[in-house]
Amino acid sequence: MAKKDTGSVENLVIVESPAKAKTIEKYLGKDYLVKSSYGHIRDLSKTDFGVDIENNYKPDYIISKDKKEVVKELKSLAKKAKTVWLASDEDREGEAIAWHLYEVLGLNDEKTRRIVFHEITKDAILNAIANPRKIDFNLVNAQQARRVLDRLVGFELSPVLWRKVKPSLSAGRVQSVAVRLIVEREREIFAFEPKDSFKVTALFTVENEKGEKQEIKAELSRRFETYEETLKFVSSCNSVDFVVSKVDKKPVTKSPAPPFTTSTLQQEAGRKLGFSVAQTMSIAQKLYEAGNITYMRTDSVNLANVAMKSISGLIAGKMGSEYVKTRKYKTKAKGAQEAHEAIRPTYMDKETISGSAAEQKLYNLIWKRTIASQMSNAKLEKTIITIDAGNTGESFVATGEVIKFDGFLRVYIESTDQEQEGNDEDTKGLLPAVDPGQQLALEQCEARQRWTQKPPRYSEASLVRRLEELGIGRPSTYAPTISTIQQRGYVVKEDRPGVERKYKYVQYRNGDVVEGEKSEITGAERSKLFPTDIGMVVNDFLVKYFPDIVSYDFTAKVEKEFDDIAEGKLEWDAAIDEFYKPFHNKVEDTLEKSSKSTGERILGKDPETGKTVLVRIGRFGPMAQLGDSQEDGEGEKPKFASLQKAQHIETITLEEALELFKLPRKLGEFEGKTVTIGIGRFGPYIRHDNKFTSLRKGEDDPYTINLETAIERIKEKREADIKKIIRVFDEEPELKLLNGRWGPYISYKGKNFRIPKSVDAENLTAEQCMEYVEKGSKGTKTKKKSTAKKSSAKKSTKKK
Repeated sequence: MAKKDTGSVENLVIVESPAKAKTIEKYLGKDYLVKSSYGHIRDLSKTDFGVDIENNYKPDYIISKDKKEVVKELKSLAKKAKTVWLASDEDREGEAIAWHLYEVLGLNDEKTRRIVFHEITKDAILNAIANPRKIDFNLVNAQQARRVLDRLVGFELSPVLWRKVKPSLSAGRVQSVAVRLIVEREREIFAFEPKDSFKVTALFTVENEKGEKQEIKAELSRRFETYEETLKFVSSCNSVDFVVSKVDKKPVTKSPAPPFTTSTLQQEAGRKLGFSVAQTMSIAQKLYEAGNITYMRTDSVNLANVAMKSISGLIAGKMGSEYVKTRKYKTKAKGAQEAHEAIRPTYMDKETISGSAAEQKLYNLIWKRTIASQMSNAKLEKTIITIDAGNTGESFVATGEVIKFDGFLRVYIESTDQEQEGNDEDTKGLLPAVDPGQQLALEQCEARQRWTQKPPRYSEASLVRRLEELGIGRPSTYAPTISTIQQRGYVVKEDRPGVERKYKYVQYRNGDVVEGEKSEITGAERSKLFPTDIGMVVNDFLVKYFPDIVSYDFTAKVEKEFDDIAEGKLEWDAAIDEFYKPFHNKVEDTLEKSSKSTGERILGKDPETGKTVLVRIGRFGPMAQLGDSQEDGEGEKPKFASLQKAQHIETITLEEALELFKLPRKLGEFEGKTVTIGIGRFGPYIRHDNKFTSLRKGEDDPYTINLETAIERIKEKREADIKKIIRVFDEEPELKLLNGRWGPYISYKGKNFRIPKSVDAENLTAEQCMEYVEKGSKGTKTKKKSTAKKSSAKKSTKKK
């Protein structure tokens, strides 16, 4: 805990997070009071863009409502302090926080010091105190330029989408490019047509000097295009001699990957630990603030000399000097900036830490990667054996790999995003010793039908890598970009089951040839990014009318300009002006001349009615429509049906769309009232006595479910509802105590109110429940006022 204010303050240190404040306070003496600003203390106003366009794009900053008490306390302490140390992070965002504090607290150069450090250790903090600097306004302006540009793009584009696509949509500069990448990949997959071929593998045996049989697994050097030639070859194996024609041995050297940058940490944590990008950054932030790792937003692979020396000593002590190889890595990322060192443990001799399981896993990953980066190369021997199949003109190839010296592999192996072909077996390993001219015994030969693989969908990790390759975004923007496109409903991250696929096979074994057909599951997806229909329609609209906004090269050029501003090579307002004026004209032109875009696609005619069937984006999302006002005439309206989760506007067929209009369907009666099946905004449901019951996911099909099953579901829902009720009150009929997913809560007049976990809900009286209702209602009113302000800001933006 920071010491209480008892009058004058010798030194006031301000950081952006309480956890960071707590760690730093341990290293500074009693003459230092460490306080947190809890992030940014002010942001752009929501009125009129928060930017004065006519006055060189001057930002209009306001203090956030939830930061007024923080600012009040910091102002009071700053007045009493002899010296104020601004110790926010060393990147552009941190520099902007320091400048905002300088402005709002009314500080001056005489009593203000700016200090930065990329690790929270005693030496780093004391070194920073000994070497203060002034605020770097180039970094501040680079952050301001990004914030202002993104605000202008968002506030100008969003109303265009409301009017031309669908209400309540929004668009962002970098986010739109990320969505485009995902949409384009999905369309590649839609258009992909797999081609089949036949992969042939064989199992040979050879006797060693002791007379023991040893196996050699090999694959035919080419794949057959037809089943007929495959069958012919496999059948000929009975009368063919298999002879070793060549044995190649060559040394192979593998080098370790460099230490982590922000993007490589996000990628590897996604692949190895299954963490989302946002989760990785949240955990890394905690590790940094606790003093366990260096600053986690960086695109540098450089390690400090003192760290390299420490790592070398640790490796030599643990594994021997032959495992040490000191390396100086150079950053290759486009526009590398932010902090000047890779992500590494602050104390390399600290192999484990205390903390949550997730924190320990991520720390362990960082520790291993850092150690491995300074270790010797791994030395392997690769053996390739070529086996001729008699006079058929075909040959098999067996590949083996033996580790001669493990080097860095003793500690760490980097993962990849490559997806393996189903049923492939890894044939690498130690191969038996054979000589050219040696005959091998064939134990088995099998051919399987295989298909070319579709382009892989993006995971969060592979999307970060692609954005970095294109020079789009920077270490601080990857996580918020990927989170935002999911929150806006343009992209979903989910698992999808594979589908069953049959394949032909031919097998030769013990002189017999067996033909047949087997099945396998293919195409299963895990934690992949899929564009939604609304995401695809918005992307198409932006590509058509705002090609620059979603251009990869243009977005990378803007990022480069931010880098130039940070280096003092470019004036930030001039860069904004060059972009904004043509962009604003394009917005005005699009509002006036473009037509509404709903992604409409006509599928054909309904055979029964002759009416047109089409799909498009509606008020509540993608839907199918049967008939239109011209066909139906006066008084008869078109029919509408929501598309199911796995259906797309671009790929749904006429037959699939017509199935949707079979709902709602009546199953019969239960307790004298009709039972109806339908699909609503939240999925398939059963309606009975004006009450709704959800169908079981993956088990109940709305098109085939019968009355008996529906009645079961209704009864199950009733039982669940009874268990849900803890207590009702005669004196307040609308007041109920209920059991919910996250514990007991109060329901009153259609609204829900939380109960603290420490309270025994079952013994609450009506009077006590109403106290919680009143407290909750006050909080709701405050939120509503805030929302009202936001909507008035939107109106003024629209007028503007």
